[in-house]
Amino acid sequence: MVDILIVEDNNELCGLLCEFLRAEGYVVSSADTGEKALSLYEKYGARLVLLDINLPGIDGFAVCKRIRAKENTPIIILTARCDKEDKLNGIVLGADDYIEKPYDIDILIAKIKGIFKRRLAIDAVTENDITLDLVNGTVTKNGCPLTMTAKEFELLHLLIENKGQTLTKQMLFNRIWGADSESEPQTLTVHIKWLREKIEPAPKNPTRILTVWGKGYRWEG
Repeated sequence: MVDILIVEDNNELCGLLCEFLRAEGYVVSSADTGEKALSLYEKYGARLVLLDINLPGIDGFAVCKRIRAKENTPIIILTARCDKEDKLNGIVLGADDYIEKPYDIDILIAKIKGIFKRRLAIDAVTENDITLDLVNGTVTKNGCPLTMTAKEFELLHLLIENKGQTLTKQMLFNRIWGADSESEPQTLTVHIKWLREKIEPAPKNPTRILTVWGKGYRWEG
């Protein structure tokens, strides 16, 4: 998963923004169309999206709506459109901030750091008797520690974060192992099996990590 996905069709501006953010230590990816942005997000995910509105094809508002319909990833709109109606539309669709161009890069970076700081302040996730320690990467069940690999932890966290939503096998594999990984897609099935053995009351009859045949998996808790 990348830290920041930049969606901007001005190549020069996008390149400069990528340079500034990488200099701050962020892992950055970029897209110059709405369609490409959604494709990259579906494959790799992002911890934050910087989103222009005026894009070829699907505009930024549609991208914001599509992302927000599935996940709570922070979205900052960066645009030259400064009408009150546009601002309200962006906020209503779920954007966390709406910044007009031209913007001060130092202020933008400060806002980005603030968002990441608030997100990292959430140091644990609890789902019934399962608790994930996001700082140390550990898991307990009814207060008892579970032995879990880093990939198992990431997979469990991703499933819990999207409770009730079916996540496709391809999306899960790309998010956890990466599209360029040398691992075989079958490794996802193996990791799901291992997770069930550790957290399900009856692993062969799972009630938490459900298989959605022909699609993927869903966390029901």
